[in-house]
Amino acid sequence: MTTTTYKPYRNGQTDNSGNGTSALVAGAAGFGLGLLAAAGRKAAVQAVTAAAGDWFEGLKAEHKMARTLFEKLAETSDDDKAKRATLLFQLQHAIGKHNVQEEYVVYCVLREHGQTEDADELHAEHGELKQALFDLEMIGKRQQTGFLVRLADARAAFEEHVREEEDDIFPRLQASLDAEQSKLLTGRMNREGYKVA
Repeated sequence: MTTTTYKPYRNGQTDNSGNGTSALVAGAAGFGLGLLAAAGRKAAVQAVTAAAGDWFEGLKAEHKMARTLFEKLAETSDDDKAKRATLLFQLQHAIGKHNVQEEYVVYCVLREHGQTEDADELHAEHGELKQALFDLEMIGKRQQTGFLVRLADARAAFEEHVREEEDDIFPRLQASLDAEQSKLLTGRMNREGYKVA
């Protein structure tokens, strides 16, 4: 049988661990490394958008990434439940981050530049896509059929939304911004994306 020796602290309390200071330092170091790892992950997730150098190019890159995830999901079968769940989670995260950037920054700038109706329509379409992604998750969890049909509907709505943004609404906004305004929009959008990456 081993005997534990309790070392009294200066204030009269005892250290039951044998070395409380080392445990505290190790805990703080672990916490610090965790924060660094989280910051690194966030930076990596936002890197594609930030590397584009311009808000519009960054959003186009994100549209392309989401399109790739839709394609991978469309290649799955009802037997690929784990793969579907993983891909759907990735798509939900990518779309969620993208939506935050657009809704918290880009659509607000649209409104500032007189495109309120466009901003409201695009925002409503985000809500419809969020519902579709939720429906897909529930189909998978409830072991229901119809996943690929619902996915095709969601993908078609996504593509129409992207066409509106890339071919019409965002080019008009871009044309109305001077270089400084565009730089500010890019920085603010990347900041919002980093928060939720």
